[in-house]
Amino acid sequence: MAGWIVLGILVLLGIWLMLTYNGLVSLRQRCRQAFSDIDVQLKQRHDLVPNLVATVQGYAAHERGTFDDVVKARNAAVAAQGPAAQAAAEGVLSNALGRLFALAEAYPDLKANQNFLQLQSDLSDIENKIAAARRFYNNAAAEYNATRESMPAAFFAASLGFQPQEFFNVDATEKQMIEQAPQVKF
Repeated sequence: MAGWIVLGILVLLGIWLMLTYNGLVSLRQRCRQAFSDIDVQLKQRHDLVPNLVATVQGYAAHERGTFDDVVKARNAAVAAQGPAAQAAAEGVLSNALGRLFALAEAYPDLKANQNFLQLQSDLSDIENKIAAARRFYNNAAAEYNATRESMPAAFFAASLGFQPQEFFNVDATEKQMIEQAPQVKF
């Protein structure tokens, strides 16, 4: 009789461990899929940047330093790997694009150019999609990390290869821009 009880406990323990393991696998896959969504949006953003630079360059050709900064920031963002590195590189790119848009303010003809306005609108739309994808990813990463660090998964998660997920955080400058209320000028 005692053997059956021990066997029953071992079977229940095995089922419990298997369910915990499968839950971690599912959460890790959700994180990967969410990061993939961010990556798609970032690639669309990166594809718009050269067109935007070319449009502005036609109106303000003597502002070479600003264009070079945007191109360097874009290339660094394309090459970045992992959530933390990509978030940092995207912050630098956002700052460079901000300087590019500030430069456009000095050129009324550029501000009225349909191509520029369309690119600016497309970029704004993509920025909103990136923010939504970032929130979804960070939520998935938080849920995965919490499950990974909770009992009973905490006992075996690391030994089975379940590493913590990094968050895709904005840098301090971009955070300030997000939190700052937009100014409307008439």
